[in-house]
Amino acid sequence: MGDRHRGVRAGHKALLPLRARKAVGSRVHRWISRQDPEAGGEGITMTTQGETRVSADALRAVVTDIFTRCEMNRPDAALLADSLVAADLTAVHSHGILRVSEYVKKLTTGGVNPRGRPFIAKDSGACLVVDGDNTMGQIGAHFSMGEAIARARTTGIAAVAVRGSNHCGAMAYYVIKAMRAGMIGLATTNALPTMAPWGGAERLLGINPLGIAVPAGEEPPIVYDAAWSGGAHGKIRVYQQKGLPLPEGWALDKDGAPTTDPAAAITGLLMPIGGFKGTGMAMLMGILSSMLSGAAYGTELGSMEHGPAPGKDGHFFAAIHIAAFEELDRFTARVDGVIRQLHAAKRAPGVEHIYAPGEKEHITRQAYERDGIPLDNVTLDALSHVASALDVSIAGVS
Repeated sequence: MGDRHRGVRAGHKALLPLRARKAVGSRVHRWISRQDPEAGGEGITMTTQGETRVSADALRAVVTDIFTRCEMNRPDAALLADSLVAADLTAVHSHGILRVSEYVKKLTTGGVNPRGRPFIAKDSGACLVVDGDNTMGQIGAHFSMGEAIARARTTGIAAVAVRGSNHCGAMAYYVIKAMRAGMIGLATTNALPTMAPWGGAERLLGINPLGIAVPAGEEPPIVYDAAWSGGAHGKIRVYQQKGLPLPEGWALDKDGAPTTDPAAAITGLLMPIGGFKGTGMAMLMGILSSMLSGAAYGTELGSMEHGPAPGKDGHFFAAIHIAAFEELDRFTARVDGVIRQLHAAKRAPGVEHIYAPGEKEHITRQAYERDGIPLDNVTLDALSHVASALDVSIAGVS
């Protein structure tokens, strides 16, 4: 269809009965396994050359229908779909619809509760413990950041530790929620052990990302979201899909030797960013995400070979109400000044622009909302396969 992006049309269907959902989950798992030798873990890892542009709104509708057919209620399915499409809109495809097959497996045969309802397990005013009720991580995470924002309006700062959860996607999705409320948002989560500690040669640490969002005035907000490895496991899969070598310093093979081969990295080890500094930060984020709520830490979560134990993940969210400290307009004007100072810095040879955290993603989102999201055809083929298994109609995507 040339440069025009393609629409996707979804057909609404009733919920699948339990036996049918389990059969679908088994089919999806077998299909994933044929693509990925470590598919007890996560995702699809074929290679391709082509891309197709897809409308964000239409993609949300299809993915919402897929998750609804897995017995999620429609608002939760829509939230889960929106979290994935939001990542794709900023070119963070490692946390986008590449995850749909994995999530369908979790919901149908992986032990996750599609109808779970997060609840407050302990209330200490500005500090809460939330139990995710073994629902999809995005549902508990969204609920928890909402609680942190609501409490921070009264207490100035509020924090929520989460247990009983599952993979919750990109941290940016939650900290932006706080930023839009005129607050500084902070989010972190534990993750399956895929990373060796600095100097080690075994999977011991999760990459345990940190997200922080800070509102600005006239400039795009500062949004930082990064793991403590050179690249997340999902990002390595994107490199493999595109047939590209990894940047040096991202991964080790299973014997502990440096590698730029995505396939060797998937069966091997991720490396901490900044050496011992990345190791330390990953440990600290894991402690925040697990030990305040009683969630699992590190190897207690499961493994890439055998998959995560359902309902064991933990997260940590905090909201800082800026107006409790400083006038919001003055604060955002000063943030604008910091960003402009960065832009005006002397540039190294060959550098055209110095970007603030989240600025590239802001620009990318504007372009993708206008022109459609360019998605790897392997990702779209995987989506098509899952949609077919669930009897959800997709039109206009090859």
